[in-house]
Amino acid sequence: MLTTLLRAALGLLLVLLLALLTGVLYVRSQTLPQLSGTLKVTGLNAETTITRDRYGIPHIRASHDEDAIYALGLVHAQDRAWQLDFQRRIAQGRLAEVLGPAALEQDRFLRTWGFQRAAESALEALSPQSRQLIAAYTAGVNAGFALGKTAPEFMILGYRPEPWTDVDSVAWSKLMSFDLGGNWKQELSNWELCRAGGVQALTGVTPPYPASGPTILSVDELPATAPAGPGKHPAAYPTAACPADLTGAHLGELRRQLAAAQRLGMEFEASRGSNNWVVSGQHTASGKPLLADDPHLKLQSPMLWYLAEVQGERLHAIGATIPGLPAVVIGRNERVAWGVTNHNPDVQDLFVLPPDAPVQTRQEIIRVRGGEDVQLTLEQSEYGPVVSPVGGGLQGEELAKSTRLALSWPTLMNGDTTLDAFLGVNFAQNWDEFRSAMRHYVAPSQSFVYADVDGNTGYIAPGRVPVRRGWDGSLPAPADAQHRWTGWVPFGQLPQTFNPADGLVVTANNRSVPQEYPWPLTNDRDWADPYRAARITERLQGKGGLTLDDMAAVQNDTLSGPWREMKAALLSTPRAGLSREAAAALDRLSGWDGELGTDSASATVFEWWLAELKAQGRQTFGQEPSTRGVAVALAAGGALCGPTASQTVGSSCTGLLARTLEAAVQQAARRPYGEVHQALSTHGAFGEIQALAPLFNALIPAPGGSDTVNVARPDREDGTLHFTHAASYRQLIDLSDPDASRFTGSLGQSGNPFSPHARDQLRGWAAGEYLPMSTDPADWGRTRVLHLKPVSEQPAP
Repeated sequence: MLTTLLRAALGLLLVLLLALLTGVLYVRSQTLPQLSGTLKVTGLNAETTITRDRYGIPHIRASHDEDAIYALGLVHAQDRAWQLDFQRRIAQGRLAEVLGPAALEQDRFLRTWGFQRAAESALEALSPQSRQLIAAYTAGVNAGFALGKTAPEFMILGYRPEPWTDVDSVAWSKLMSFDLGGNWKQELSNWELCRAGGVQALTGVTPPYPASGPTILSVDELPATAPAGPGKHPAAYPTAACPADLTGAHLGELRRQLAAAQRLGMEFEASRGSNNWVVSGQHTASGKPLLADDPHLKLQSPMLWYLAEVQGERLHAIGATIPGLPAVVIGRNERVAWGVTNHNPDVQDLFVLPPDAPVQTRQEIIRVRGGEDVQLTLEQSEYGPVVSPVGGGLQGEELAKSTRLALSWPTLMNGDTTLDAFLGVNFAQNWDEFRSAMRHYVAPSQSFVYADVDGNTGYIAPGRVPVRRGWDGSLPAPADAQHRWTGWVPFGQLPQTFNPADGLVVTANNRSVPQEYPWPLTNDRDWADPYRAARITERLQGKGGLTLDDMAAVQNDTLSGPWREMKAALLSTPRAGLSREAAAALDRLSGWDGELGTDSASATVFEWWLAELKAQGRQTFGQEPSTRGVAVALAAGGALCGPTASQTVGSSCTGLLARTLEAAVQQAARRPYGEVHQALSTHGAFGEIQALAPLFNALIPAPGGSDTVNVARPDREDGTLHFTHAASYRQLIDLSDPDASRFTGSLGQSGNPFSPHARDQLRGWAAGEYLPMSTDPADWGRTRVLHLKPVSEQPAP
C-alpha cells in the first residue's frame, strides 16, 4: 500500500515538474530575444552589427551615428522592454491603467507635477542634431518592440507596449531629475520642525555642514574674476519665523505625494549619495589621469543602468546607458572620460499663493484597470504647478478662500536642453568641447569630473541654480515681491576647475564650495554628511604611484567614518547595569577596527545601535536625524541627551546609550553582518507580490553601511539591516590605457529573469569586482553577433 502511494506521489511530482519545465521553456521561447544571426529591420541606413560579450554587453558597430543610436534603442527594447514601458508610464502617470487602483495615488502625484507635459516642451527646445538622434533611437526601440518577443511582465499583465515616441525619451530624464533633487521634501520637513519647535529646531535634525568638512573646490579654485553675488552666503541667512499661513490640509496633501513618490522608489536623501573623483598624472603610476565614479541610487530589478558600447561615424562611447535615453550617461569615448554625482543645490521652492492668484485649470482622466476612471482637476500658476490642494478636494467658496502651494523648479520649466548636453558630451574631444556641452545642461545639477588622454583633469557642476536675494529657500515662501527668483547663477560662475594644482578632485555630495564663494547654492544643512568625502580624500591626497587597483580599493572602502567620530562617546557607556550580552558587545566594540565586513558581528551591533539612536532622535525631534546629527547630539550638551529629551530618554547620554545598546544587542544576537545586511533589488510592479517576488527580486549579502565610501545604509525593516540604495554602477577609467578600464552594474544586462544575464553581475558587484570596460574584442570572451540589415518601408496597401 505504502509503495503504491509512494509511486503515485512520485508520479504526480514528476508530472508537476514536467509541467513547470514546459512552462518555463515556453516562457523563455516567447520572451528571450534573438542575439545572433540576421535581422532585417526598417529605419536603418546601412548594415550594423551588435556583438554581445560573455556578460551580454552589446558592442555596436555602425557606419552612421544615427544607426549606432538606432541599434542602442533596439537592444534596449530586446533586453529591457518592460523597463522602458514602466518608466514612461511613471512619467505619464498611467500606471493604474495596467496595475489597477493600487497605483492610483502614484498617478495622481505624477499628473499633478506634470512630468510628461514638461517633457513635451523640452523636446521642442532641443537642437536639430539631438532631435535626429532621438528619432533614430525611437525607430530602434520600435523595431525591437516589433520583433515578436515580449517581456514576462507583459505576459502576466496581458498587454503589449504602445509604440515608443520621441517625447518618451525626454520624459525619463525628468523623473531622474526628481529622484536626484528633493529640496521640496526638505522644505516640508523644515516646515514641520518649525511648527513643532520653532526656527531653532531646524538645526537639531540636520546640523550645518562643519567648517572643517572637505569642500570639492578650494578657495584658490574659485573664479578669479567673480562678480558680486547676492551679498551673503545662505548659511548666514537668519530665518525670522515659521510660515504662519500654511494649513494642515497642505501638509496632508504633500505627505500623500511624498508617500506616492516613495512607493515609486523615488525618495531623495543626500547622504545616500554618490562618489566620483579624478586624480591627475602627478599621482599615478602611468603619469596619466585615473577617474572613478559610483552613483548611489535605488537598487531595482531590472537594474537602472545598461552597459553598452556605441560606435558610429563620429560617435564612439562606452559606459552606462539608461533604457529610454539615447546616450552614454556615464563613461568615456576615445579621448575623454567623465563621471557624475549629484550636486544638490536648492533648485526647488514651494510658494504660498494667495486665494486670488491667477491659475490655469485643466482636466485629466486617469484610467484605472478594474475600476472607474478618475477625473483630476489640475492648476498651473506663474510659479509652476499647483501641488496643493489637488484634484478638486476643495470646492466653490472654500476653494476661493484657500491658499495654494505652487512649485518652482527648472526641470518643469520650458527650454530644458539637458539632453543636448549629454549627447554633446558623448562627442566631446577635449575640455573646451566638454564644457561647451555643459552650457546646455539644465537639471538636475550634477558634479561632473573630467579627464582626457592628454593628461588634463577638470570638474564642473552645471545646471540652472536660482538666485534668491534676502531669503534662503529653506522654508515655503509667500508668493510676493520679496520672494522671487531673480535669475540664474551665471554659467561661468558655477563651481568648476580645470587642471587644479593639487591634481585631485573628490566629490561625494559634500559641500562644493568654501564660504568665500559669492553665489548661494543651498542651505548649509542640505549638503551630505562629510564622511565619504573625507575618507576618499584621506586615501588619495598626497599619494603617488596610484593604479586602478588602488582606485578599486577606495571605491569599495567599508571603514565607518561615523564609528570613528562616535567611538569615544559610545564606548563611554558605563558597564554597570548592562546585561551580560550588552557588556560583552561593548568589550568587542572596543577592539573593533570599524570595518563593516559581512563576517563582522561588531558591525551588526554598531549599525543596529546607530539605528536605535536615530529612532530615538525621531521620538525627540519628530524626524529622524542624519548620521552626523546623531554624532552632534551625543556631544556634551547635545539635544538628544539634553533637557528636551529628558521626558522620554532620561536626562543624560549615559542612560540613552545604555538603553539603545541593550535594544541593539537584542536585535543583533551575535549574528554576522552579512546575515542581516543584504542588498535588496526590488521589482517596481511585482516586488511585493509574494508569489512573484522571488522570481523578480534579488537579495545578496554585501559589506558597507551608513556613510561608508561603499554606501549601504540599512533601511531597518522587517527585523533586518537590508539596504535598497547603494552603488548602482561603478566605473574605473585609466586614461593611459582606456581599454584597461573597468565597470560593473548591480544585477545584469537583461530584465528577463529567465535570461542567463539577468543577475550575472550581482555576485561580482557585491564582492567589489569589475568587468572589462574594453572596446577590444580580445577582452570580450565568448561572443554572439547579431547583424542588422536595412529593408525599405513597405508601402501601405
